[in-house]
Amino acid sequence: MAYFERTGRSTFTATDHVGGAWNTEEQHIAPALGLLTHLVETHRDVRRDDVLVVGRLSFDILGTLSVGPVRTTTRVLRPGRTIELVEATLEQDGRVAVILRAWLMHPGPTSHVRGSSLPRIAPPEEMPAWDASTVWPGGFIETAEVRREQLEPGRAAFWVRTQVPLVRDEAVSPLARAAGLFDIANGMTVRVSPTEVAFPNLDLTAHLFEQPEGEWVGFDTTVSFGSDGVGLTSSVLHDRRGPFGTVAQVLTLRST
Repeated sequence: MAYFERTGRSTFTATDHVGGAWNTEEQHIAPALGLLTHLVETHRDVRRDDVLVVGRLSFDILGTLSVGPVRTTTRVLRPGRTIELVEATLEQDGRVAVILRAWLMHPGPTSHVRGSSLPRIAPPEEMPAWDASTVWPGGFIETAEVRREQLEPGRAAFWVRTQVPLVRDEAVSPLARAAGLFDIANGMTVRVSPTEVAFPNLDLTAHLFEQPEGEWVGFDTTVSFGSDGVGLTSSVLHDRRGPFGTVAQVLTLRST
């Protein structure tokens, strides 16, 4: 039971647990983003004996993926002793579907100035359980445990976790596991029913000032729709210690 099974050095097969929300025959992109994050980290660990931390994950989603085999590539775009830019791609049937560009940075001792004015959200045990399958179909949504405090359409705080491993029989970092949940933000507090307006995201960019810990990922999310067919889902990311970064997703709005 996992979202992906490794079939080779750079090849994987998606399982039914990645079934999408917009189309259950396609992959929900969330686990794929976690997979690419995992590959950037494992590529780093093979090349280096120091541990650069990830400061940014920027994904461009070029197309959809069927639930099945995928191929990956990873390369260093900008090498450096203390800063690197690394690219990972996910392709299917010879077509690149997702590109990740990640900034990696050498960590330093800054605990004496640690702090953020971003507001905290209530912990997961203080939020009611919410069944996301009442809004969305698909294998991925079925695997997500959600606790949510809905404020209004398009505005909510919520926590998400999953018991499904990202890659079968393969250890992944807390960051890769969390990154495999980041994309769920766009569907957890809809402004308008997806039966009326489709609002898939074209990208996802996460900026991190801490590396996440624990199994729960918290979101403080606002969804905005513009007047010209463009939307934005913006979230502050949390673990139990408090905020650790932000996520933004640009949306294309389409009447259904």
